[in-house]
Order: sequence, then C-alpha cells, then structure tokens
Amino acid sequence: MSEQLITVEKETGVFHLHNNEISYILQVEDEKVLSHIYFGKKISQYSNHKQYLRRDRGFSGNVPGQDLREYSKDTLPQEFSSHGSMDYRIPASMIKRENGSNLHDFRYDSYEVVEGKPVLKGLPAAYIEDEGEASTLVVTLKDRDQDIYLDLFYTVYRDRAVIARSTKIRNQTGETILVEKIASMQLDLTNSNRFTDVLSLPGAHVRERQVARETLTNGTKVFESRRGASSHHMNSFIALMGADANEFTGEVVGMQFVYSGNHRFEIEKDQIDQLRVLVGINPYNFSWELTDGEDFQTPEVLMVYSNQGLNQMSDTYHRLLRERVARGEHRDRERPILVNNWEATYFDFTSKKIERIVDEAADLGIEMFVLDDGWFGARTSDDSSLGDWFEFEGKLANGLKGIADYVHSKGLKFGLWFEPEMISVDSKLYREHPDYLMQEPGRTPSSSRDQHLLDMGRKEVRENIQQQIESILDEVPIDYIKWDMNRSMSDAYSIALTPENQGETAHRYMLGVYELLENLTTKYSNILWEGCSGGGGRFDAGYLYYMPQSWASDNTDAVERLKIQYGTSIAYPTSSITAHVSAVPNHQTGRVTSLKTRGDVAMCGVFGYELDLTLLREEEKAEIKEQITFYQEVRSLVQFGTFIRLQSPFEGNTAAWMFVNEEKSEAMVFITRVLGEAQPLFHEVRLAGLTPDTIYKNMETDETYAGDELMNLGVYFPDFYGDFQTKLIHLKKQ
Repeated sequence: MSEQLITVEKETGVFHLHNNEISYILQVEDEKVLSHIYFGKKISQYSNHKQYLRRDRGFSGNVPGQDLREYSKDTLPQEFSSHGSMDYRIPASMIKRENGSNLHDFRYDSYEVVEGKPVLKGLPAAYIEDEGEASTLVVTLKDRDQDIYLDLFYTVYRDRAVIARSTKIRNQTGETILVEKIASMQLDLTNSNRFTDVLSLPGAHVRERQVARETLTNGTKVFESRRGASSHHMNSFIALMGADANEFTGEVVGMQFVYSGNHRFEIEKDQIDQLRVLVGINPYNFSWELTDGEDFQTPEVLMVYSNQGLNQMSDTYHRLLRERVARGEHRDRERPILVNNWEATYFDFTSKKIERIVDEAADLGIEMFVLDDGWFGARTSDDSSLGDWFEFEGKLANGLKGIADYVHSKGLKFGLWFEPEMISVDSKLYREHPDYLMQEPGRTPSSSRDQHLLDMGRKEVRENIQQQIESILDEVPIDYIKWDMNRSMSDAYSIALTPENQGETAHRYMLGVYELLENLTTKYSNILWEGCSGGGGRFDAGYLYYMPQSWASDNTDAVERLKIQYGTSIAYPTSSITAHVSAVPNHQTGRVTSLKTRGDVAMCGVFGYELDLTLLREEEKAEIKEQITFYQEVRSLVQFGTFIRLQSPFEGNTAAWMFVNEEKSEAMVFITRVLGEAQPLFHEVRLAGLTPDTIYKNMETDETYAGDELMNLGVYFPDFYGDFQTKLIHLKKQ
C-alpha cells in the first residue's frame, strides 16, 4: 500500500501534505482562521509547536469575534487573506456585494481529501495519469456572515517536490456578488531571513526572459502583465531565494502560473519583515459577476521547493511540465529538424521558390519544411487578410495541397503558419462580420501592426475560425502548425457582455482561446502544434498544456539567444524551447556570427533553420549536414535529458551549460566566450550531474576522464580566438 500523502490531525486542526522530498503544513488557528505553518524540506512529523506567537502590536486590531489584543490577522500568517478584517496587508480577494460593501472575512468551514487530482474545467493544469500519483486536500472557507464559500485546492505529488494550488469561489448568498480580485494562492512566511531575494524573468520583444534577482525590502513588489497575454515583458514565474542560494545550493521556492493571460505576482514585506506572496489573475480591469449558485475557478499555480539551488528547482519544473503539463502524441517524441521560409522569403514566394528550398532541405537531411505567413486570403503584406483562412488563389501554382504533396514526396514533413486570434480590417471576415472585432461600438479601436483582436470570448467567433482552420486541415496533409499572436490586447470590450460585465472580457477571451485550442489539438492530435506570440510573448505553462513547444523569441541572433535560452531554462524544459539557425548579418541585430556558433546555440533547443537554403555555399551545406547528423545523434539527450546551468551569460563574458541523460551515461556540454580578448584569462568550468566513478570519453578527441575528475577539477575552455566562439563537448560512458 502506498504511503499516505496527506495527514490530518482533527484535534489540533493540522493538515500536513508530504512526500519523500517536501512538507506543506497548515493549521486551523483560534477563531477558525486558517494559518500557514511551513513549506519546505520534508519533516517526519509536526508536533504542533509552531502556533503563531501572541503579541500586542500597536494598530494591529483584533480578530473579529474576540477581544484578545495579542492575536491579530494583521500579522498572522494565513492561507488566504480577507479584505476588511483588520489585515492591512495586500488581500487575496476583493468581493463586492449588492449593498456596495466589499467587506468579507473567510474562516475555516470543512475539508476533504481526494485521491488523485481534480480537473480544472476549461483551464490548463498539471495532471496525473494514475490516481496513485497524487492526493488533493480541499479546504473550504466561509465568510463569517455571508454564504460565500472558498475552496482551497492543494495537490501533492508522490514523487515530485511540487504543490499545485488553486481556488474556487462559490456564491450561495441568494444575491449577486462581484469578484474584483481572487488569488490562486497565498503564501505567508514568518522567517524573514529564510528568503531574502526574488528572481524574475522580465524582458521585451526580442529580449525575452532575462534574469533579474533583487533583494526584498519593506513594502510591496509587483510582477505583472496587463497586455492580455503572459507577455514578453514579465513572464508568469518567480522564485524566492535565500541570500546564499545559487544554481547548486540554498533554498528556493518557485511559483509558476498556469495561465496565458493577465497575471499578477505580489510580494509584501510587512512591518515585522514577514513575507506575503500572492499569485493570480491580474485584478487590473478584471471583475466577475457571480449570481446565486454560480462559482468561479482560478487558474493553477505550481509551487516547487528546492534545497539545492536553482538547478534542482528547474529540473523539477522541467520534468513536471514535460511529463504532466504538456500532453498529446508528441509529448514524448523527438521533435523534427525543420526549415521555416519566413526569413528566407517573407511574403515574396512562389511555388518554384518554395520547391527550390524544399529540394535543398531534402539534400541536407532536414526533416520538415514550414510555410510561414502569406499563403492565405490576399496576403502580400502584414496589413490585410488575417481572419481569411482560405488559400490565396493563384499564389501557389498547385495550391497548398500541391506544396504539401511536393514536400512529402521529398521525404519531409509539412508545416503551416496560422494567426487565428487576429483580424485585419482589410479582410473578407471583417467585411462580413465587423462585429467580430474586439472594440467598443462607436469608438475607433487602437491598431497594432494593422491588426486587431477577434473577440474569442464569443462562441460564434470561435466556431467561425475553427471551421475555417478545419477546412484547411481536412484538405491539406499537415504535420505541424505554428500558432502565432502578434499583438497585445487593447480595446477590451465585448458586445456579448452587459456594461456591468465588461471586466470579464479579458478572461473570457483567454477561456475562449483555450477552448479553441482544446478542440483543435484534440481533433488533430497527429499534428505537432507550436505556440508563438511575436516570438516569446506567450511562453507559459498554460500554453504548454496544448502545445508541447513554443518559438522562444523572434530574435535569432546567437549571442542574444544565449541569455534568452538561459533565462527560459530556469522555468521551462528544453523540449519546449525552439531555436533556429538564421542568416547573417542577423535580421534583428545585424551581427555576424559563424555558422558553427549559430548551430551550437540552436542545438541547445528544439533545432531548426530559418534562412534561404538556396543561397548557401557548398562549404556551408557541408557544415549544415554535419550539424544535422550530430543533432540527430544527441537529440534525445538535449530534448529530454537533465539540463544543468554551469555559468551564466548574465554574469560575465562566458557561459556554460550541459545536458545529461537519465542513466548518466551520456552528456553534452556547451561553452562559449562572447568577446575576444588580447590577454584572456584561462576560463574553466566544473561539470555536474555525472557519475563520479564512471569513465567518460570525449567523442571528438577520444580523450577519457573520470566523472569526479570532470566535476571537481573541471575542464579549460579552449583558447578561443575572436568574438562569439562556442564549443560542444560530447561525452559518452566507456
């Protein structure tokens, strides 16, 4: 019989979630306030000795219902805080009733332990394949005066250092309430010395997921997106870190939001240096009306604990996202090496031009050709035809099917680009359905890249787009789809909603997109779906649930990709990070790097090419053939092995990381020096994750080393000459 994962002590009101790695403890305190006790490394038992210390603190009022001055919600660590009950820290919820009051006070009501993990209807979430994998604690809170109920979900996996959190609010008051803020999770921490820093992944278009580490000071720190998507600008992930924590040592708690819309992470360091962390849908421009009997389910947060630094946290996330968030036939399959025609042709292509690229791809050993933007409607530039998902008549001599058949005849798979959430004013769809555009009637909407959002919260809009896409997929043999979204949300107004319900627009949009994705990816499960949003603008765990990989950035410059891919790896697995070799000078930076450097960097992700193969010199073709052969040999190692960061490109002129297979019998090490130096230091790096007494052979030089030798003595970087130099070291057990 499997060990119980959730222990409940009814007499003391203690709930202890635990496995072999972690413990999460909460307790019902006086006056039925649900209090947080601990989240961290596993403890064998809890002896009920950490009830919160009582102390009278000025201007920290009593818990409503009793007169004990030493006991106040203003400092008490809670599992879910209420607005208007003498807790002046950031609240987890804001709820307005019909009388205009927004006061509420959640107290413990009941609990239930559920084997397995409940499905979150209409939302992406981590899942299980067997009921024994996990157990779920559902703690129900109730407002002390109104029949407003809050279900707190805590799922603990048996073999993962993960707690999955979400909430559901239920209205049984007999009246209508307005939810103006509802967090998916709260974490209150009393020991201010335990977590002193926060790590986040900020950025911008073509500079996504940079690494920022800050010391937490008194006051409130916010990480958020208000763009309608998780965004290029602030990824939906943070990590709390101890002062001494680094890649290999120290305590880390990661929090990843499984949601692709507006998000908000809030951290408050209070008057006695305690921390409160809230994660949820951004309350900016959000409200949700709940009539009597209705409920609202929040998206999920995946909390990961590590006591061995960031690399251990990342490995836990990588395995969880790869194995229990990503789904479908392609989840565990090696991903094909592709060539995309975008940077080769942009909109200017013909059947002949495409066929020449395909011919070259076949000769080089590339496994898939992807036709990007420009094949539909009357699309010759980016100012028309979005929403018209039918073939551009006459552009391709034998149509899309002719191109697909030609690609397949050459032994390659065929992929196609879509941007289903967008509409151009210059389109057949807009002329027939101008109301499909998200906008306030009578007000000229804001334009971005000459395109606008479709109101995906409306069923008829989704069905129109789904029918158009299905007509293509049913006619043309397609193996891969790249799903793009090239603007942030604006004019968030839906004609399907009443004036009082407009605060629901952004979330209903996201729920609609998820429904469309669910329908298409389920019906066409044989297709490999790849996410994209101007590159990395919607690179999040929510999207990974439907699409096992995403285009990490529109920036294909190898040097800038060092930071983008390094930062992305902190929260996301390599199997989700697509990376391509492009032409030089690079189209985004103008930089010239060698084909070797571009290949080495791109081979540290899901590998492909984005250039005009017909313009290559013979020596370049020979080198690409070697890259493809090598990547095919290490593909499983890179896409599904353990990824370990060794040296950060954010901290100096060098960077290094490595991949190790599950058996620790094979590894690949990537090292780089960005800028050349006339009098260089001799850089070295210690490897990690190997078996100490195993002998490993360098497959290029035939040199052999013991695992402990590589991990303790390390290896020198080559004496690189010139800028932007890289090296791949392939090791195998002897």
